This record gives sequence, structure tokens and C-alpha cells, in this order.
Amino acid sequence: MNTFISMLKDESGASAAEYALILAIVGTGIAVASVALGGSIKNAMTKAADCIANPPAASATTCGAVK
Repeated sequence: MNTFISMLKDESGASAAEYALILAIVGTGIAVASVALGGSIKNAMTKAADCIANPPAASATTCGAVK
């Protein structure tokens, strides 16, 4: 019975649970950030591809500039 009570009072597993919780929170943050950045990167690549496909006029300084 004393062995069972000592196992219930043992708190050495608490740190592992805390590390797992921190890892889950950080992983979720990374996943959310990657989804948000993925959209921005996709838009930038689309603009670059459009600029390559339709180059600006010689007088324009940037792609998509109006005369």
C-alpha cells in the first residue's frame, strides 16, 4: 500500500507533461504562421510570374506601373 501511495505522490512525470504542452503550443504557432506566410509567398510569386510574362514598358520603373 505504501508503494501505491508513493506512486500517487510522485511528481516526476509532471515536467514531461508540461514539456509536451509547450511543444504542442509551439507547434500550433508554427503551423498557423506557415499557413499565413504561405498565402503571402503565393501572392508574391504570382506577381513575379505576371511581371515576367508581361514585362513593363521601357519607361516604367516597376512592373505594373502606369505611364
